[in-house]
Amino acid sequence: MLYTHGEPRAHGLLDVGHGHLVHWEESGDPGGKPALIVHGGPGSGLNPASRDYFDPARYRIVQFDQRGCGRSTPNAGAHTTDLTHNTTHHLVADMEALREHLGIDRWLLSGGSWGSTLILTYAQRHPDRVTEIVLSAATTSRYADFEWITSGVGAFFPEALERFRAGASHADDVIAAYHDLVSSSDAAVRERAARDWTAWEDTVVSLEPAGYTKPYSDRPTEALYTLVRLVTHYWSNKAWLEDGQLLRDANRLTGIPGTILHGRHDIGGPVEVAWTLAEAWPDAELVVVEDAGHTGSAELDRLKREALDRYAVDSPGTTSPVR
Repeated sequence: MLYTHGEPRAHGLLDVGHGHLVHWEESGDPGGKPALIVHGGPGSGLNPASRDYFDPARYRIVQFDQRGCGRSTPNAGAHTTDLTHNTTHHLVADMEALREHLGIDRWLLSGGSWGSTLILTYAQRHPDRVTEIVLSAATTSRYADFEWITSGVGAFFPEALERFRAGASHADDVIAAYHDLVSSSDAAVRERAARDWTAWEDTVVSLEPAGYTKPYSDRPTEALYTLVRLVTHYWSNKAWLEDGQLLRDANRLTGIPGTILHGRHDIGGPVEVAWTLAEAWPDAELVVVEDAGHTGSAELDRLKREALDRYAVDSPGTTSPVR
């Protein structure tokens, strides 16, 4: 079983410059081990249920909505919102600014999917600020991974791939084409693009034995705009990372214990992604969860809670509780 949490005991908006305000919230023990939860997407926004893996009696738990999504402003779902200052490097800087704002010396990082890429980027830039890392459904944003999830995985779903590509008029750069569509001034064009994109993402996870039926498309329309506009913005720019950068620089994580939980049935991000990361990261353990895919399973939930319970008693960070 997972833990039960009440409402966050502290929250706020952090001004990170260029007109961006980042929403954050905190729960658990103010004197506990600091942990930052990094959500996926990009653009999904924080999920309160993500706290449930953490023992509230032992962790000081921080969550935030990445730029442009959730309760952070301005929201990227509006086609008029400028995304110039919304990049991986800006998000890493936001995480560091939040750590300083909350008076935290070092913290554990936990997240999955796109959150893995952001966590790894932050940890490689600020290894002295990270105690441990727990990843699920790992991503490293290699260029081949973007090609796989928007084309190669279509070998399993050729009919759906044809519909997905037709939605972008069979453009050579399907990601950039969808970004243009979901940024259109025409609301009907935006909605069609958002629904076509998320229908494809739902298809990619549709073979998972223990996942959700429609994890991407079953959202309010405005949330679809936010998700798709940010995903296509980040993917079309290859996350502003060099190809293979996070694997090449994994030695910077030396001394940081890590647990990588990855579902055997994750075909959008195959186990090979997590395997390659674990091979490059000296202090990581890889656990392949046989009944899980990208969207997880009860067994993956159990293993994640156990990993966080184990790390709760190790190398606590120095904190100054928010008043």
